[in-house]
Amino acid sequence: MRFAMGIEYNGQSFHGWQTQQLGVRTVQNCVEKALSQVANEAITVFCAGRTDAGVHALEQIIHFETTAIRAERNWLLGVNVNLPKDISIVWIKAVEEDFHARFSAQARTYRYLILNQQSRSALYYGRVTWSHRPLDATIMHEAAQSLVGTWDFSSYRALACQAKSPIKTVEYIKITRQNAFIILDIKANAFLHHMVRNIAGVLITIGRGEQPALWSKTILDYKDRRKGGVTAKPDGLYFKKVDYPAQYQLPQSSSLFDLI
Repeated sequence: MRFAMGIEYNGQSFHGWQTQQLGVRTVQNCVEKALSQVANEAITVFCAGRTDAGVHALEQIIHFETTAIRAERNWLLGVNVNLPKDISIVWIKAVEEDFHARFSAQARTYRYLILNQQSRSALYYGRVTWSHRPLDATIMHEAAQSLVGTWDFSSYRALACQAKSPIKTVEYIKITRQNAFIILDIKANAFLHHMVRNIAGVLITIGRGEQPALWSKTILDYKDRRKGGVTAKPDGLYFKKVDYPAQYQLPQSSSLFDLI
């Protein structure tokens, strides 16, 4: 059988999603180990989008195949018992054989959280990016709109990015302020390595008044990462949501971060 799962995790103590060399703690390693214990067989998982070290997930989507017969409730409870406290399975659902967590995805949404106040937060340490200098969220939102659409995002990709094409379609970028928090939500068909963090870095610079709003478009037009801005920290980045065709009828989980 093939199953899809929704997973949340705090990425602070992980070296990203993907399995790496022996002894390196990754989310994929922990999830596969827990699943294998419940299934009593080796399990390999596939995710909707790999996250870097320090990046979190509100709802990462994975799928796996197994010959083990378990009720969905038993999968959920059994896997969570075997997972570390900074990863949790939110839901699980049997899916058709043609479902693929990555290739069936139609769009992905990320959220970037900035705490904009003079003092750093102990409670939000590692879970938001802190900026003690005042940021103008209105100007940041204005600057972000020039990145909406289908563009060559070479200036906003990591130099080591291995994606075949830098052309991606951004459906929207929304920047709002709620009390001391500035929230950046971005939805696209797919993302390049460090794309969201590079966009956040440019918008933060603009929000501080160090560059004009048009700077985001100027950088885009360069099509050259070496002329791009600073890469923002991973602390405030969350893999938020994945859109799939309605035929799969996947659950929609809610997040505490929607209450901020």
